[in-house]
Amino acid sequence: QVQLVESGGGLVQPGGSLRLSCAASGTIFSINAMGWYRQAPGEQRELVAIITSGANINYADSVKGRFTISRDAAKNTVYLQMNSLKPEDTAVYYCNANINQRIGLRSRYWGQGTQVTVSS
Repeated sequence: QVQLVESGGGLVQPGGSLRLSCAASGTIFSINAMGWYRQAPGEQRELVAIITSGANINYADSVKGRFTISRDAAKNTVYLQMNSLKPEDTAVYYCNANINQRIGLRSRYWGQGTQVTVSS
């Protein structure tokens, strides 16, 4: 089984920064992609950023220039550096990973979610 454990959420003032971490553990042969989604109250879950095993990256238009996704492949960990935070960034942030547990077995996993609140 694979587990994704998130950390780094919290309360921050507008213009501030937070760094989210997500570590995958368990039976992992390789990771195809890891990314971050978020869901604000009354809204659907949306992709924030994703990074593939080939280091291809894409961001939601709303966070381009402010957020940076990165990875530490040796630690099976993905990070989301969030700068210049705005109140509209307030949401529960979920880590997601597309993982090969072995050759021929690929599955998607979700983290537990971490609350990010941007407010003065």
